[in-house]
Amino acid sequence: MAWLLLLLAFGALWAALTATSPVVTILALLAGLVLFLGFVLKLASDRIGSRSRDEALMLDPEELRRLREQAEARRLAAAQNDTAR
Repeated sequence: MAWLLLLLAFGALWAALTATSPVVTILALLAGLVLFLGFVLKLASDRIGSRSRDEALMLDPEELRRLREQAEARRLAAAQNDTAR
């Protein structure tokens, strides 16, 4: 999608260069600028999105607390087994 925006921006700039009316030239230049900015923002968004972590894999505080309690219970059980020997 980003590359399509860049292609459309070049098309708008080509239309601005070949236009005979000043109004069409200004509109085409504005369209080219907006499309180019859209291209840059889309490219940045795609890059940021590809490097972000999946939110579904993140632990919520309640799950993290439960895992800590389980680890502590395992440590206590291992310590009791070591002292019983």
